[in-house]
Amino acid sequence: MKLKAFHAYDIRGNFGTDLTPELAYKVAYFLPELLDTQRVLLGRDMRLSSPALHEAVLSGLLDAGAEVYDLGLSTTPFVYYVTARHGFKASIQITASHNPKEDNGLKVSRELALPVGYDTGLGTVERWILEDRPTPPAEQRGTVRDYDVRAEYVEFLQGFLQDFSNLKIGMDCSNGMASLFVHQLFGEQPVYLYDTLDGSFPNHEANPFQPENVVDLQKLVIAEKCDIGVIYDGDADRVMFVDETGRFIAPDLIIALLGEYFIKEKGLTGTVLQDIRSSKSVAEYLEPLGARIAMWKVGRAFAAPRLRELDGVWGGEVAGHYYFRDFFYSDSGLLACILVLNIVARLKREGVRFSEIVDRIRHYENSGEINFRVEDKRAAMDAVRDHFMAAEKHLAYYDFDGYRVEFKNWWFNVRPSNTEPYLRFLCEATTLKLLEQKVAEARSVIDRFL
Repeated sequence: MKLKAFHAYDIRGNFGTDLTPELAYKVAYFLPELLDTQRVLLGRDMRLSSPALHEAVLSGLLDAGAEVYDLGLSTTPFVYYVTARHGFKASIQITASHNPKEDNGLKVSRELALPVGYDTGLGTVERWILEDRPTPPAEQRGTVRDYDVRAEYVEFLQGFLQDFSNLKIGMDCSNGMASLFVHQLFGEQPVYLYDTLDGSFPNHEANPFQPENVVDLQKLVIAEKCDIGVIYDGDADRVMFVDETGRFIAPDLIIALLGEYFIKEKGLTGTVLQDIRSSKSVAEYLEPLGARIAMWKVGRAFAAPRLRELDGVWGGEVAGHYYFRDFFYSDSGLLACILVLNIVARLKREGVRFSEIVDRIRHYENSGEINFRVEDKRAAMDAVRDHFMAAEKHLAYYDFDGYRVEFKNWWFNVRPSNTEPYLRFLCEATTLKLLEQKVAEARSVIDRFL
């Protein structure tokens, strides 16, 4: 048996069915034992169900005897920052990130803001809950204190700000948690969209990876003649960008763009982490600058520990997460935004527009992830791999998160969703014609398993 809300990276699902206050109470109750600490940091987003979950989580922690430091309304990266900088061995952020408004969740971290995923602790908590382990109140109930360190966090982020007064910026906060800090960081220079906290998401869902949610920003950028558009997800751990023409920029290309700051400006030529879906353009842009590219699994539960293990300078994912050694090897949408604005402002002073630097990086046609609802994901994955590897000599093969197989003029990744009965296929090729041909071939193979 498995609880539906427990996933590879976090606990998340429909509030009231998959994730109830009762379940949240139990998770919180067991967390101090799991992570061997009685000092726990707690934050929450602005979702309509977050106050109820906050009350349940707080009760669970207090009944376990924990000393709770309550940040109140928080971005997820703010929780990461305080966890690492202030020496907490356990933290919980109540959020469903980019999920629909009906959902909510819990993101759990341990010391150094390292993620606690299913294989590193959440699976144990799930087992304890399924075993119906008792949750008796501790002899001495825990304590709670408000922990207001927002000013410190803003000051930390301000340390990365450079002069981007030459930019006109469009910024869509998606009515999410980025709204908590953007005015302090960027002032009134950006033209803001949806910069009030509203857990009902009245304007669009807080998922910038869905094209329909970026339309308002694209219209704003064109109407206001902005140099760049910025859009955050619900808990501000992800950020994505639109260029001055209104074109959405594939998030993995921003991994390469960040080399303009870390390598060209700061002289840091260490390891850069990308996920297994990332464009070949990333390595082709960064390696000549002196970077070492490492590839790893999708998701913060894998990326953050891997970047720390490699002592990488920065990293990123196709989903718009960007990880930084300077941010405790964790992801931050606001820090990524600051660095990108710095880069775009410098390039504009040099006569280079945002779209032009992106075109220098991008050299391939990319399908984006295509989802197929497949029950037997393993068999379908193997069939796709075997089909293509039998037809053409491959140049590289990776099998740590589904399969990535590279050929002379194209490559593909096929991987199972960790949370849904979907198989995800992504393909990149030197020409649109070749891309369409390979996608059609993959569809014909996967169709046998639908």
